[in-house]
Amino acid sequence: MNMKNMKPLLALSIFVVAAFVMQGSASAQQANDPKFNKMMKDGFRADGIAGLDRIDQDATQKFCSDPVFASSKQGEKMRGQIQKMNMDFIKQPSDGKYIGDWKKGEAIAQSGRGATWTDKADTPIGGGCYNCHQIDQKEISYGTIGPSLTGYGKLRGYSQEVVTYTWNRINNSKAYNACSNMPRFAHFKLLNEQQIQDVMALLLDPASPVNQ
Repeated sequence: MNMKNMKPLLALSIFVVAAFVMQGSASAQQANDPKFNKMMKDGFRADGIAGLDRIDQDATQKFCSDPVFASSKQGEKMRGQIQKMNMDFIKQPSDGKYIGDWKKGEAIAQSGRGATWTDKADTPIGGGCYNCHQIDQKEISYGTIGPSLTGYGKLRGYSQEVVTYTWNRINNSKAYNACSNMPRFAHFKLLNEQQIQDVMALLLDPASPVNQ
């Protein structure tokens, strides 16, 4: 492994250690609570592609699971480190293309399938974007946890800055907001590069119904 690849791994290792050391007492008490541990053991089981590794939190998740610590002075300092760490994980498109097919992107946005114990490992995973966002103004069923994305490109323009920001947000939203509710689609391999390119097209292609 070359030094270029080792640097982010080393930074992550240092950060994980710091997160454990600085974690608030509430999290420590919870982890040592026999009733809590029993609930976790009884409430989850490995089945198919859904393994128990899913309940193991990484440094970012640990940080956001302790709101008291996250809002403390120490937590505020660590927030920036978390966001930088997540930004460093983001890879730009390997083929240099950010925009795919908006029609495929719409199908991905509508789909919430995949990554469950009833799915096969090769089952395509959907983005479930409408669970949290309004995207196409003609859509009548959508969530409001996230902001409306209607007219996304039309309102923001199509500059490279907007394109790169959008790519980064879909890949790993925690690079901008450590405790964002948005899934880290690329980080956890929920969407592949082509799927993200297609969702990008849904938001940024002038021909997409989103921008009409």
